[in-house]
Amino acid sequence: MASAYNFLIAANDEHGLNPPTEGKRTPILPNLGRSIYENEINRQAKQYFLLACARCGFRTLDVKPELTDTAVATRVRRVNSAGATLLVTFAYNAYGGGATFNNVNGYIVFYSRSSYRPTQSRLLAYDISAGLSKTLFTKNLGVGTLLDVGVLQSVRCPSVLCECGFMTNLAEAKLMLDPDFARDIGEGACRGVCEFLGVDFVERTGTYPTVRRGNRNKYVRVLQYALSFMGYNVGAKDGAFGAQTQDALKRFQRDNGLVDDGIAGAKTWAVINRTAPNPTLRKGAKGEWVKYLQRKLTSKLYPLGNVDGIFGNATENAVRAFQRENALTPDGIVGKNTWALLSSQGGGRQG
Repeated sequence: MASAYNFLIAANDEHGLNPPTEGKRTPILPNLGRSIYENEINRQAKQYFLLACARCGFRTLDVKPELTDTAVATRVRRVNSAGATLLVTFAYNAYGGGATFNNVNGYIVFYSRSSYRPTQSRLLAYDISAGLSKTLFTKNLGVGTLLDVGVLQSVRCPSVLCECGFMTNLAEAKLMLDPDFARDIGEGACRGVCEFLGVDFVERTGTYPTVRRGNRNKYVRVLQYALSFMGYNVGAKDGAFGAQTQDALKRFQRDNGLVDDGIAGAKTWAVINRTAPNPTLRKGAKGEWVKYLQRKLTSKLYPLGNVDGIFGNATENAVRAFQRENALTPDGIVGKNTWALLSSQGGGRQG
């Protein structure tokens, strides 16, 4: 097998979130009373993809780290200047006028016949489509071609666009808020990249070694990516465990009730990776597990306000509502039985 470190994988997310790209959003979702902007899922999927690629040992390039809708020319220049091996772009589709939901559904991977590397782009698209079919439960619409798409046509490497669902389908619109669905998009796309480049795929659920200040390896980069995506400033994601990474890790540990020793061991990795068993949560709890709970509830159309990692009154009320509507004891405590239903993808309120 080839060495993953020989390849530079570039990842791009379409549109922006601050400010949200006008028009790139779902119809108003029932119960939530708001639209979901496309970049809410695109950015998450890209982040999980980069995390998976780092775990597999690839060098990585985040083409659009900004929350803004960065110009195509800027993104293309970044890819070409870095000499990226390939580019994967994450997006979400729509059908119809966009004001109402319809039944069109599924994911599709596009490439451009007018790109610099059309044959390789086509092969990459088929490999990523196959990778996504191993992780996603939604309909695989296969591979398609697009014309006049600036990023696909202008980068000097194989390039594909993953349209991972339809914003105009209610079930798939709800999945835009589900962190497990975003993770599975990233994991599936990484599987496809590994197949395309002849690199071993490293499973997400494997054993992660303890890393600490002074270490330099791919798992330090995984830690740096994970902390960065959760909002902690690690500086450069270069695989070198220095003072800034240590400080960020200590803050994460304090925020999640862990010993703040600045060492990523089994307990710290378990929170970062959301490794089962899920902890029992109740009012007063804080941290990443609470954020995960809040995102899962929201994806099933149980409103609770902001996803802030604080289990307060609004989160407790949402938990009780979910429990009542799913024949569980409505005690507001998230234990084994509640997690068993809540952790699934899809489902929830239908309107």
